[in-house]
Amino acid sequence: MKTVYIETTIPSFYHETREEPMFAAMRQWTRDWWADDKINYQSFTSDAVINEIESGNHPEKPQKLALMENIELLAINWEIEEIVEVYISNYLMPKDELGDALHLAIASYHKMDFLLTWNCKHLANANKRDHIRRINERLKIFTPELVTPYELIGE
Repeated sequence: MKTVYIETTIPSFYHETREEPMFAAMRQWTRDWWADDKINYQSFTSDAVINEIESGNHPEKPQKLALMENIELLAINWEIEEIVEVYISNYLMPKDELGDALHLAIASYHKMDFLLTWNCKHLANANKRDHIRRINERLKIFTPELVTPYELIGE
């Protein structure tokens, strides 16, 4: 069974409240994947995701945390922290050490097949894939596929 790391934007879009067409579509694709396709993957997340949800000031926080309740947590260690530093120093990810760079480092270090996200600026971005692969090759670590729920529906 393939593995998937569920990043913070997934529970956020599962409980999205905006009704603009794009947000409504992303919410529906997230819910469709969760209801119909998640069963086809071994799902993981991390304390970084839980902490992001807990620390934010946003609607549906308890529901987002409840959604992630039974997802297995991946460990964060000093090697992952070093990977984050390399990502940031190579301008791969923004300087926020608790954000995108950390999620990518966790998924890469733990050899997740997929990093599931709606962050299309820093993670699921075709223009960044080559840069991410090059850095991970230099680090001799695995590169997960960076995908949105839409890309895994019916997989």
